[in-house]
Amino acid sequence: MNTISFSLEPLQKLFKQQKTATIFELKAALQTNVTMTVFRKLKQLNYLSSCSHSGKYYSLKRFTKFNENGYCFINSILFSTYPTLKETIKALIENSHHGYMAKEIEKKLKVKPNEPLLQLTKETNITRKKINGSYVYFSINSNKKKQQELFRKESSGTFKLNNMQPDVLMNEIKASIIIFYSLLNEKQRRIYAGLEAMKIGRGGDMIIAELLGLNINTVKRGRNELLQDLVSIDIMNRKPGGGRKKIIKKTL
Repeated sequence: MNTISFSLEPLQKLFKQQKTATIFELKAALQTNVTMTVFRKLKQLNYLSSCSHSGKYYSLKRFTKFNENGYCFINSILFSTYPTLKETIKALIENSHHGYMAKEIEKKLKVKPNEPLLQLTKETNITRKKINGSYVYFSINSNKKKQQELFRKESSGTFKLNNMQPDVLMNEIKASIIIFYSLLNEKQRRIYAGLEAMKIGRGGDMIIAELLGLNINTVKRGRNELLQDLVSIDIMNRKPGGGRKKIIKKTL
């Protein structure tokens, strides 16, 4: 019995014309009713299935230009580097500075996120908190979540960080800064010094440098790292191998 051989050319021509296609359009292009035949050919072309429209659209990876969050639109259809819409939403929340409300996700991804959000919450892959009457979804990582909450409250006007800038460093504040500073490691000290300098405002770099006995460039570096978002969530964690080496008592 002779095996029917199907050429890739009809699929390549179809994708070149319209960039996306349904399984029915792909079958018509190959002139077959066998779904597995279509997928065998798609695999050779390095294909993607859509995260929107119930996954019924297909495209080729060479047509995709994913953004920093790992998704893109082709013909207004959502495609992602993540295998499902749920995983795409999870990554979007994890990478966010200030978390997301459902309507904000819908605006970005052009899909209703309610069901995936419910599943992610039940599976404890994300967390949520009601802010100003609406649920906001945050990372499950406690440090990241706290950071996202603070940015969310700042952006929503719940409180303003610039209201925390003192005009004068009082003696009690100076003492508290020095005590807390002394508890930190080198990297943490630089970041903390930059933070306190920002809170003071103009001239803060010099004031903090003199108070803590630092080079002013060290304070500037810490401030710039904060402003440019170069600080890792794991800054408070010691790297493997860090700390004083263990003393091993040698025996003769």
